[in-house]
Amino acid sequence: MPLTADILVGLVALLHAYILVMEMFLWQKEPGRRFSGFDAAMARETATMAANQGLYNGFLAAGLVWGLVADDPTGFRVKVFFLSCVVIAGLYGAATANRRILFAQALPGALALSAVLVAAG
Repeated sequence: MPLTADILVGLVALLHAYILVMEMFLWQKEPGRRFSGFDAAMARETATMAANQGLYNGFLAAGLVWGLVADDPTGFRVKVFFLSCVVIAGLYGAATANRRILFAQALPGALALSAVLVAAG
């Protein structure tokens, strides 16, 4: 089960690295506009905000990678902390911005968090 938990943590880290790329580097390009659902004008107007959000997603990804490479008990604690942040951010985003964030961010984070906690016994 620890391997399954680490795979799920890694997938959540990759998801947040992907979000970083979309929000920081591709926001005003076609892939970023498809990602956000914004037209070119709205993407241009929100590019600074999106880049800021992308940076935060990068911090989440970095924290999850840190949790994967750190020895326990630090690695366990770091994974729990950053996955909790992912879940809370996903719940907040779903409540305030777009309901699909619940399934795209909060659910994967919650599944990975559950797996980490179960693997710890």
